[in-house]
Amino acid sequence: MGGIRAAGAGTGLSGAANASAGCIVLTFERMTRIVEVAPAEKWVRVQPGVVGDDLRAVLAEQGLWYPPDPASSPWPTIGGNIATNAGGMCCVKYGVTGDYVRELEVVTGTGEIVRVGRRTAKGVAGYDLASLIVGSEGTLAVVTEAVLRLRPLPHPPLTIAGHFDSLIDAGRAVTAVAESGVIPSVLELVDEHCLRAVDDWKHLGLSLEARAILIGRTDAPGELGAHEARVLSECFAAGGASFVAVSSDALESEALYAARRLAYPALERLGPVLTEDVCVPLLVVPDVLALIGDIGRRHDVLIANVAHAGDGNLHPLIITPPGDDAARVRAQRAFDDIIAAALAAGGTVTGEHGVGLLKLPGLAAELSPAVVDLHHAVKDALDPHGILNPGKAIPPRG
Repeated sequence: MGGIRAAGAGTGLSGAANASAGCIVLTFERMTRIVEVAPAEKWVRVQPGVVGDDLRAVLAEQGLWYPPDPASSPWPTIGGNIATNAGGMCCVKYGVTGDYVRELEVVTGTGEIVRVGRRTAKGVAGYDLASLIVGSEGTLAVVTEAVLRLRPLPHPPLTIAGHFDSLIDAGRAVTAVAESGVIPSVLELVDEHCLRAVDDWKHLGLSLEARAILIGRTDAPGELGAHEARVLSECFAAGGASFVAVSSDALESEALYAARRLAYPALERLGPVLTEDVCVPLLVVPDVLALIGDIGRRHDVLIANVAHAGDGNLHPLIITPPGDDAARVRAQRAFDDIIAAALAAGGTVTGEHGVGLLKLPGLAAELSPAVVDLHHAVKDALDPHGILNPGKAIPPRG
């Protein structure tokens, strides 16, 4: 197929980062400069190879914060996060990568170097081409520099942990939070399979009797934070939590947070993992979690669940025993059924991992033929030779 693939850290989970046969891989591993920080304007100019956690560490010294926070944050680069419009743990309150991109320097498919977007806090001149590049998975242009919006460092959080006897009860608590009016800074779901896998690997002492836990956080200051913690606790209880606790202890809350971050690599130790990434309306989270359980039983596959529950972004993780080809076939069928269930519930086939290769059939089911044609018209305009990450991100015409 040939073409050019821009390479970040290669941590993508949908195949967008995979090299096609005969393609040129354009790596940005040496473009790691934080070029300029503007504290008063609250933006930073970076090269695409900068790792997100490294950027946050530098900014924290100036009381600044770049919120987008993928669970794999010690590894992925800013360029890769822009390519997939990556989300993460803080999205429920602070949004995704695209909410923080002000300006991009890019190289188009015709070799032109252009800057799109603007550094000012506001601006509506012309089409929003920067937002068009964000999430395009390297198919429209290659990002060589980015100006990112910043926020002040948040207050130290209060963490609320709830234990639930079922995923459905945890889902009901998520719905209760959505209806409460409180927007937590984090609302994450982790099921028993993930907790057990993390504990077996890292021995964090987190194995629980619960079938699922919710990890909520509020970073609101003072009495407002205490109020939000109370409301979140009440929502957890209303959903059917068997245990709810609030903690301001940094070590205690980070242990739970670490369990969420480590879920995917911990499960990989059990066998190949097929990772889902569907997003559904908050009010149907309990129903979709129930359907995922039914799908796992129907296809006789183990499905572990983590989720950015606060924005309805579910990550069912389908694990198959090493070398079990029949189980892998069943896992793929379960994968397809989960996508169908999400679409039927008014959701989308990907909340943050992108389409890549893995989700092309699902995207074809989500988009109408006319909208697919619009995608190809944009692709043809910016990459008329079809050389940028060909075969990824958008379904074929027809």
